[in-house]
Amino acid sequence: PETSSGQALTHKKVIGLQNLDSESAEYRPFKQLIERLNRTYKFHTRAACGFKQPNGAVSLTTLFVTYYNFLRPHTSLRYKVPIPLKELEGISLLQDKWAKIILMATDNLPA
Repeated sequence: PETSSGQALTHKKVIGLQNLDSESAEYRPFKQLIERLNRTYKFHTRAACGFKQPNGAVSLTTLFVTYYNFLRPHTSLRYKVPIPLKELEGISLLQDKWAKIILMATDNLPA
C-alpha cells in the first residue's frame, strides 16, 4: 500500500497486540475509539472532583456527556457538534447555550 503522496507503507506485526480470540477480533476497531473517549473524559474532568459521592460522579458525567454531544465542536465533523439542537441555533455564547440546555432539561422533569 501507498500513502496519498506515493510513499510505500511497511506494515509490521507488533507482538502483544494480537487478537487472541474471536471477540477481540470483532471489537478491535472500537478499542481506539473508546480509549480516545476515555482520554478526552479524563482531560475535561479533574481527578476526584465530585467523585466523593455517587451523585457527584453521575452529575459530572452527565454534564460531560451533554458538553461532548451537544456543545463541543468536533474536528472530524468539520467543527460541528455531533447532535445539533434546533433550540440552540442563534445562541452564540457557550454560557447561554448551557442555560438553554438546563432550562430544557428542567422543563421536562416529572412533576
